[in-house]
Amino acid sequence: MPFALVSIISFLIVLSVMVVVHELGHFIVAKLCGVRVEAFSLGFPPRLFGIKYGDTDYCVGALPFGGYVKMAGETPGSETSSDPHEFSARPRWQRVLIAAAGPVFNFILALVLMSGFFMMHNEVDNFLSAPAVLDVVTPNTPAGRAGLHTGDRIVRFDGDRNPTWDELMNRAALDVNSTVPVTVERNVDGKTEEFSTELYLPQPAKGDDFDVETLGLIPQEQSGPVVIDDVMSGDPAAQAGLKSGDGIVAVDGQPVHGVPAILAVLNQSGGKPVTLVVQRGKGTFNIGVQPMWSDLGSESPGYRLGFSAVPPPFHVEQLPILEAIHHSVDYNRRYSGYILEVVYRLFTHHAGVMQQISGPVGIARMTGEAAEMHGWEPIVGLSALISLDLGIMNLLPIPILDGGMILLLCIEGMLRRDLKQEFKERVYQVAFIMIILFFAFITVNDISRLSIFSHLKP
Repeated sequence: MPFALVSIISFLIVLSVMVVVHELGHFIVAKLCGVRVEAFSLGFPPRLFGIKYGDTDYCVGALPFGGYVKMAGETPGSETSSDPHEFSARPRWQRVLIAAAGPVFNFILALVLMSGFFMMHNEVDNFLSAPAVLDVVTPNTPAGRAGLHTGDRIVRFDGDRNPTWDELMNRAALDVNSTVPVTVERNVDGKTEEFSTELYLPQPAKGDDFDVETLGLIPQEQSGPVVIDDVMSGDPAAQAGLKSGDGIVAVDGQPVHGVPAILAVLNQSGGKPVTLVVQRGKGTFNIGVQPMWSDLGSESPGYRLGFSAVPPPFHVEQLPILEAIHHSVDYNRRYSGYILEVVYRLFTHHAGVMQQISGPVGIARMTGEAAEMHGWEPIVGLSALISLDLGIMNLLPIPILDGGMILLLCIEGMLRRDLKQEFKERVYQVAFIMIILFFAFITVNDISRLSIFSHLKP
């Protein structure tokens, strides 16, 4: 199936689940508060089919973009009704609960999905939870120009102290297009010293995803050599006599502990022949290899040797339910902090965040990539993150969103009176225009990052 079609279908499925769960929260709490719910729809009009039970029309719409709940008297800016079963007639605290229920259900869904994720069979690279120790640092990268060296341990990256590689990667993605303070622990003549510098994190080129390895921040993925799993016939590795089971200890005198480190040295060489230190059995020997240029569709272009490596050490996470819930709570707490930081930087005009933020096109691309991966884990993890994001975004104090409704209800509660109808209508109109403009911006931003547009000049 073409990738574009996979992306569209997977995006619609994920979006529909997220939105239906969100609306289900509003529906359940509205019913509990005695509000008359006129419609609960999977999808948007035109209506295809359904059944009316009591006051509610349970139906399926033709447009598969989630769903909606229609409550009596819920139109933004509606005057207080005398009908006790209309939304606008219910006490303010009940309307706050109804508005908050949608995001809360998204949080619950994220918690459930990540609990299930951690209960699955997950193979996780060990280095992600290890201290951020640098492998090869080439001089032509931002890290090299900042003075970082091979073997440095990063003890401070922006505001994070003693980050793991997983934490550093997430922090770096937030700091794109800015300069961050970095402190490393360095061994000099057998003594441990600290060295501080500043690292600029450039914006990826259009069509490219952010990757800390392009900054020269290459993790030490393992303690031993890079073991060859398979050699491609006719490629440089095969021509040089490398075999499955050989371990690459160093390239041009630089010890390497992962494939990214090997690629960094090869690209630094500019295509010139390199000397490998190879471990075979109990002995080691040197061998010269002429790298070849490779520009495979799914890989970043660069120089290659033509072999696949044994994966770095990993551990399997398949947790019991209580431990999985604990990990899920920790995951959602940590990523909620990341999302809130993105929102803060967005409203403070942080250029890097403005360029990195994804809308429908970007999310469709990510869901397509997750759907094409082996197993359920990638799509479950991404769905949990989207649900968490949807819940937080809907709680922002912006009119039209649930958070905006809660804010206006709280203001009216403090004033002990309703705000004027005309004022609320103007607020909702302005908010609607701003959301449309923002939606248009991130959609254009998404499209500009697609590889088919990467050749266009801004």
